[in-house]
Amino acid sequence: MCESETELFVPRPSRTVQEASGLLVPGYICCVSVVLRSPTAVATTDMNRELFAAGERLVSPAYVRQGCEARRSHEHLMRLLLEKGKCPEDGWDESTLELFLHELAIMDSNNFLGNCGVGEREGRVASALVARRHYRFIHGIGRSGDISAVQPKAAGSSLLNKITNSLVLDVIKMAGVYTVTSCFVVPMATGMSLTLCFLTLRHRRPKAKYIIWPRIDQKSCFKSMITAGFEPVVIENILEGDELRTDLKAVEAKVQELGPDHILCVHSTTSCFAPRVPDRLEELAVICAKYGIPHIVNNAYGVQSSKCMHLIQQGARVGRIDAFVQSLDKNFMVPVGGAIIAGFNDSFIQEISKMYPGRASASPSLDVLITLLSLGSNGYKKLLKERKEMFSYLSNQLKKLSEAYSERLLHTPHNPISLAMTLKTLDKQCSRAVTQLGSMLFTRQVSGARVVPLGSMQTVSGYTFRGFMSHTNNYPCAYLNAASAIGMKTQDVDLFIKRLDKCLKTVRKEQNKESGISGVGNNDKTEDVDIEEMGLKLDNILIRAASHHQVLVDSGRTLCLTVASSVFCGLCLKVPGPVFSHCCYHNHRGYLHHCWP
Repeated sequence: MCESETELFVPRPSRTVQEASGLLVPGYICCVSVVLRSPTAVATTDMNRELFAAGERLVSPAYVRQGCEARRSHEHLMRLLLEKGKCPEDGWDESTLELFLHELAIMDSNNFLGNCGVGEREGRVASALVARRHYRFIHGIGRSGDISAVQPKAAGSSLLNKITNSLVLDVIKMAGVYTVTSCFVVPMATGMSLTLCFLTLRHRRPKAKYIIWPRIDQKSCFKSMITAGFEPVVIENILEGDELRTDLKAVEAKVQELGPDHILCVHSTTSCFAPRVPDRLEELAVICAKYGIPHIVNNAYGVQSSKCMHLIQQGARVGRIDAFVQSLDKNFMVPVGGAIIAGFNDSFIQEISKMYPGRASASPSLDVLITLLSLGSNGYKKLLKERKEMFSYLSNQLKKLSEAYSERLLHTPHNPISLAMTLKTLDKQCSRAVTQLGSMLFTRQVSGARVVPLGSMQTVSGYTFRGFMSHTNNYPCAYLNAASAIGMKTQDVDLFIKRLDKCLKTVRKEQNKESGISGVGNNDKTEDVDIEEMGLKLDNILIRAASHHQVLVDSGRTLCLTVASSVFCGLCLKVPGPVFSHCCYHNHRGYLHHCWP
């Protein structure tokens, strides 16, 4: 092979993995024998044939040929992936996935047989368990000056990074943003990824000091602007019916007041908690194009929503959207710690990637690659379809429950993910009951539901927000949020509704007792309600007890309160073996020890 064929260099932007892999590290890429039709790849194939031929001397040639054909079926899938750079329609089985990852991993220098590393970063790992956890991809992705750059000593990790970015781009197009041209996975969550975008824009707009931000009460997106060194200009939302919507007149007036040159960008939002709804992206994009102001979109969990993705597509079509950022864990069900930065201009997205200082962890890229190859495009489409169905089901069930308690489901048709149910009757009698409901849900293992009281004050990075969590200073009522996110199942909705029903019943009965009103019928005086009353008492003790063991004496019976991970009986002061194993009476956090009759 001539010298030019083995030279390493940073590739130009490429549309497919095949193109990227051809530019990658030609001298080493042939380790995956199905990738390229180069002389070295052919030599590798010939070597595989020699191995199988040697096996035929030990085992029947018919059996070896059968095994060879089976391997070729795996290799065919890998070849299609590398040639097309798109998510396969049907998901791969684990054996194909592991074979593919192994083939990539042995291309990294830390896995070379006889490798001699004398540098400070040679992919050394002390724990074999850690090495296996990462499939022996130890070098990470990128180089010191560019997170998308190729590493000479880690051709496999570099190829993994290119493949992942290509698959993610394909999925974003499939989800509804058809004209997106470039994206990359960054090993930071959404907030820090937004900061990276703002820091990149700083070099383009040196006079800029402000970021115009239609208010959304979520700390990380607000702090992303502060961390980047800019001053957020908060635009309060306007109430239209039950919905909180973007005040376009206020946005344009602020642009004219501050001057376009002093504004870094408009920072808008798609996915959010009801009753706030996605920003008017199309109108904001037109304003940005009109005044020559960049537009960054926080699309945290919007990939799973066709409506959110349509807003981005339309905004880019009629106006200006420079980049949109989405979370990996919220949209692809992988561990927290990664995000996707995407846009419609290759050079700007590359500029953002070069702003990232140093190399980066390959874990988020590896996680999403494994997930997408396991699901396939059909599997991911099925999840998106199920999420929509669950949204309708959750909406119907929450509406029925709210009406049973003289509440109502807020009308927020522009929010495709989150729902909100009023808590007026609770807040009318005692504002503490609203926060108590949230505590009860949490202690009963209901996660993700948000109870929003009236008048909450919160200071974030020196800025004080009135009515924090409600996205406005004075929303008309307290409410409870629930969201239908990707991966939710029917049983999740049913269990949530059941537990919420019990909690509301208990709080209502407690309120009636305190006010001297006998508003609970005989049908409500069941064992379940009595148990919930006891749970309410235990919840109140839990708030005061924090992490200490407390003993509750009620009606001459000693109950055990579980805090941390131990259960002690108030009578015999013994731990009943493994936690919960001898508890014959269960009330959420209270337990009766086996020594009681």
